[in-house]
Amino acid sequence: MAARGKLIAVIGDEDTVTGFLLGGIGELNKNRRPNFLVVEKDTTINEIEDTFRQFLQREDIGIILINQYIAEMIRHILDSYTNSIPAILEIPSKEHPYDAAKDYIIRRARTMFTAEEH
Repeated sequence: MAARGKLIAVIGDEDTVTGFLLGGIGELNKNRRPNFLVVEKDTTINEIEDTFRQFLQREDIGIILINQYIAEMIRHILDSYTNSIPAILEIPSKEHPYDAAKDYIIRRARTMFTAEEH
């Protein structure tokens, strides 16, 4: 696995995940677990949380892309995450525009820079 590098995982709506799969990011690990989750209207928050936590534990994942509106559903988990790998990036979806004020990385960077100024 080290020779291949790390994977990008995606948690998003159907359009977002399909776009990334068409771009070639779809993989199954040795346990036949995919590196993506399509969140539909009947997907529970527990399913999203469980998948996110599984992605955090996987050694083969270096980046987790998540639609920002889905990240809002599990914000309590994102806010408690402090590791840099896998990196978590919030991305817009077709139906939900990006809001920088809600972004996990930007909020975290703001607290780091404001702490240094004092």
